[in-house]
Amino acid sequence: MTGELLTPVFWLGILGLLFGGGLAYASKVFAVEVDPKVPLLKDALPGANCGGCGYPGCDAFAVALAAGEAPVNGCPVGGSETAEKIADILGAAAETGERMIARVICNGTFENAKDRSNYYGVMDCREANIASGGNKGCQYGCMGLGTCERVCPFDAIHIKESGVAVVEPDKCTACGKCIDACPKMVIALVPASKGVHIDCNSKDKGKDVKASCSVGCIGCQICVKNCPEKTISFANNLAKIEYEGCTECQVCVQKCPTKAINSQLEKLKEEKQAQ
Repeated sequence: MTGELLTPVFWLGILGLLFGGGLAYASKVFAVEVDPKVPLLKDALPGANCGGCGYPGCDAFAVALAAGEAPVNGCPVGGSETAEKIADILGAAAETGERMIARVICNGTFENAKDRSNYYGVMDCREANIASGGNKGCQYGCMGLGTCERVCPFDAIHIKESGVAVVEPDKCTACGKCIDACPKMVIALVPASKGVHIDCNSKDKGKDVKASCSVGCIGCQICVKNCPEKTISFANNLAKIEYEGCTECQVCVQKCPTKAINSQLEKLKEEKQAQ
């Protein structure tokens, strides 16, 4: 009886040793070497996993950094401080540029813009855009249904009582989530230090813009002609400021007949003094 039990136990032991040895060998042969810099880079990143760097999360970004496939200043959340930490780990130079923030390029509030219909569907800009293009007369403006607000991981954008989304600059990290979610492509990244903006996204002709919004760009090109630095371009019936060369003289703000160009320079000055 004892012999009958020992035989299967013996062979099970032999098989266990064989399988264990095989697994040990396979773990050595197929082992993936982890760059020792990856854990250090992970610790240097803020851990927001927002995807603003273009990778699924901070872990994937750290791996890409270690492999030299991602830029040192690629984390919009961490900014220059994180870029410097990454540069120290990689032994590279930290090239930090202008801090960017999201801005809703539309001032089509309930007061300024006209509706073409009433909307009673799902409170989601993407759904409404698919169903009917939205209820506003302007097909390029903010729909105000809060999709951008819900996807923002930093609570930096909110739908105001005016019916238009507004970004809180201090909270915005330029992760781009709101930009990707907006079906009207009415949100863009702008330099945080700049205070003069054209708050219109309409590509319609002036006549149609006037019919749907009182503060839209009508394509008169007065701003283009009067800009002393020639930093305002015009294409697709819409004026655009080239921020790099703009001196913020505010001539365009004063000349714009529809007040589509706005200045927040005083607000920026007050915020800077308060810091």
